[in-house]
Amino acid sequence: MESVRLFLFDDRRARRWAPFTLTRPVGEILHGCLKLRERAERVFRVPCEGYVTRHALRGFDEPGSPPTVDADAIGTEGTRVLLSSRAVLELEPVEPGDAPRRITVGGQPVGWVCPPGSPGPSELWLRDPPTAPAEPAEAIELPGSVLERPWDLVAANANRIATDVDAMWQKDDDAPGVVRIGTGAISLGEGAEIEPGVHVDTRAGPVRLAEGVRVEGPARLTGPLFVGRGTRVLGGSVGTSSIGPVCVVRGEIADSVFLGFVNKAHDGYIGHAMLGRWVNLGAYTTNSDLKNNYRPVHVWTPDGDLDTGLLKVGCFLGDHVKTGIGTVLNTGTVVGAGSNIFGGLMPPTVVPPFSWGSGPDLRDHNLDKFLVTAEHAMSRRDQDLTAGQRRILQEAWDDTAGRRALES
Repeated sequence: MESVRLFLFDDRRARRWAPFTLTRPVGEILHGCLKLRERAERVFRVPCEGYVTRHALRGFDEPGSPPTVDADAIGTEGTRVLLSSRAVLELEPVEPGDAPRRITVGGQPVGWVCPPGSPGPSELWLRDPPTAPAEPAEAIELPGSVLERPWDLVAANANRIATDVDAMWQKDDDAPGVVRIGTGAISLGEGAEIEPGVHVDTRAGPVRLAEGVRVEGPARLTGPLFVGRGTRVLGGSVGTSSIGPVCVVRGEIADSVFLGFVNKAHDGYIGHAMLGRWVNLGAYTTNSDLKNNYRPVHVWTPDGDLDTGLLKVGCFLGDHVKTGIGTVLNTGTVVGAGSNIFGGLMPPTVVPPFSWGSGPDLRDHNLDKFLVTAEHAMSRRDQDLTAGQRRILQEAWDDTAGRRALES
């Protein structure tokens, strides 16, 4: 069989995963201990060559991530696997074979295997796989699940951490001086360090600290928990969450997903939430994740307000969001990328991208000043604001100007 080539595509629903897909493909979102793209790479045992996604994300060049590609530019060389970015596959190696086949998860169409020389699915089919003809007739059913909305990812995340740790790190490392509660595993990457006296509770699941993680006391870690490369935990209660690489966290964090490079260096509660990259939370920033009437939480989406069916839903903060000291976020709040909210007043539950202000008094963030701030923030973590990222942020600012005008 010729070499396998892997591509991920964002279908119509994935492209509307606000506020995150304004600035990144869904495959670059963390779930459990891996990005969705990394999970597919492990299953098919090849690197992903590219994303078929929104045209506004052309030029996406985040370090370590594949580029975006046009569907018709993939060509017909090799055996091509095109997989929905919303598909969460179990970490079992798959040999796609060299025959044309549809890929399904739980009976739901999520992709195709295209043999060498054969045409790939059309852009229309990639946007809505269930509407594609049931051709080829043969389907390969893979174990896993399909995420519908961002809050479904958050709700399923703790269980995903537990299964990931079991699949990838089947060992229990020594952690001298740690107060252990429970018999679950503590898994430490190279150079990971937990100060003596830290409490680690593994009764509900394992704790995995990736390479170079440092946990300072006093702190309590509660599994299932994944902490990504180079992150520092400065204290507090951190549990049942996925914390991406190079974050600084402190305070109370529960049932949440931080995509990476998040700065939460002070006290405050973040729960049942999802935070994009380069988010900076001012001291005592806190979100509500439960309504006083104990009713299911509704969340704004580009398709309108939707009933999540969940009693606990926190906030969703896009890339490069910043909050000031004492910011309080209501249940189910969505804050668009590039926004800066401050002043101690609760903002609306829907904050358009690149908003700037206090409480309901929001105006356009100055784009030039925003980009300078983004450059400074990234340089503090030895990262550059690349030309592709700059272009995507510029286009996002332009494309969402109408939303800010309508809601100002």
